Amino acid sequence: MVNIPEYYAGKKVLISGATGFMGKVLLEKLLRSCPEVGTVYVMVRSKAGQSPQARVADMVNCKLFEKLQAEQPGFAEKILAVNSDLTLRELDLSKEDQSILVENVNIVFHCAATIRFNEPLKDAMQLNVLATQKMLALAHRMKHLEIFIHVSTAYAHCDREVIEEVVYPPPVDYRKLIDTLDWMDDDMVSTLTPQLIGERPNTYTFTKALAEYLVLQEAGDINVAIVRPSIVGASWKEPFPGWIDNFNGPSGIFIAAGKGILRTMRASNNAVADLVPVDVVINTTLAAAWFSGSQRVNRPKNILVYNCTTGSINPFHWGEVEYCINMTFKTNPLEQAFRRPNVNLRSNSFTNQYWTTVSHTLPALLYDGYLRLTGHKPRMMKTINRLHKAMMVLEYFTSHSWVWNTNNMAVLFPLDAKRQSSAKRNTQLTAAIVVNEFASVGHPRSVVFC
Repeated sequence: MVNIPEYYAGKKVLISGATGFMGKVLLEKLLRSCPEVGTVYVMVRSKAGQSPQARVADMVNCKLFEKLQAEQPGFAEKILAVNSDLTLRELDLSKEDQSILVENVNIVFHCAATIRFNEPLKDAMQLNVLATQKMLALAHRMKHLEIFIHVSTAYAHCDREVIEEVVYPPPVDYRKLIDTLDWMDDDMVSTLTPQLIGERPNTYTFTKALAEYLVLQEAGDINVAIVRPSIVGASWKEPFPGWIDNFNGPSGIFIAAGKGILRTMRASNNAVADLVPVDVVINTTLAAAWFSGSQRVNRPKNILVYNCTTGSINPFHWGEVEYCINMTFKTNPLEQAFRRPNVNLRSNSFTNQYWTTVSHTLPALLYDGYLRLTGHKPRMMKTINRLHKAMMVLEYFTSHSWVWNTNNMAVLFPLDAKRQSSAKRNTQLTAAIVVNEFASVGHPRSVVFC
């Protein structure tokens, strides 16, 4: 088999979700590590009065692309923005753009999705399931397609304790659900959502499971692989440590803890915090496309699924996260912190509720009272309410553990027995990820934003 840069040389690549967190890193890594790659088409919609071309131009001028700019000053010439909206018919592609993609594309990375955990079911279906169906329909028409990579989530099947690298049948037929949602009004859908998602915690994990099964059912003769990352955090190494572009999920929780706003959170100290750096996920994604694309003639009968998780090789527990947060922010305090960082994770919901009132709500009310008296606009209770909503969304994932099979991952990144044993004993890798994500702004290993 050719190596990865050789495989991508001259290839025409299509990326959906290129302006998202993982999509940006995928685009940067592909162009930097595979300099001979051909045109990279990125599907982007107009937003806030900006054209797709203007959005891409702004994106590639951020800090994430500085290393690439230094190494390959003309890299942007390879990026071609394609005006598209995944929620509209035929992806809202013009006939000309459809023709270009059908005639040229060799590799598709479908990264686009809504990552809002509590998105209304209709919206989540539109973005995570129907958009995937439309992308597959376009892929079926591509004359030179070698591989279609679908980016899912390791939590798509979180109703199971042990998750193999296979596509599981969902509890609901996605075709019937699509037809049913067409005539249901929003109130009816909202009422039925808890029954539909069953043991899954939210519409995100439910619709990602449906999308996986749709890929299995509708791929036909398309060569497909699925990548399932767990909790994606700041970059570990590439293009530099600590890059992240949002405060969604754990990132926002960590920064709130560093600011002294977050003091208590419900989590099981013994539950595995399956954090994975974004650059590890992207390396996996690019390697999966290389492996399956190179093997397309003698490909396996089943779709290859990659559980891109850390818990089975390098388990890191939420109790260790608590220790890392407190030690890191005491050593490298954030500027303008609300108070001294000291977060505590509690498994008992009643104890956590008590301390939430004592250490979050009451101090916020007192601080807002002080702001009013001094003629300033109160803001702390608003921040606390947003924080509590984020914690409620994450509570399910911080209180449970899963076992993911990673045999396919091991094929992409083989470790000898000695290194595997060392990785299982050593939490330094994951600790480094957390430190990179937590560290003070201005510190050399800081959280860096576009």
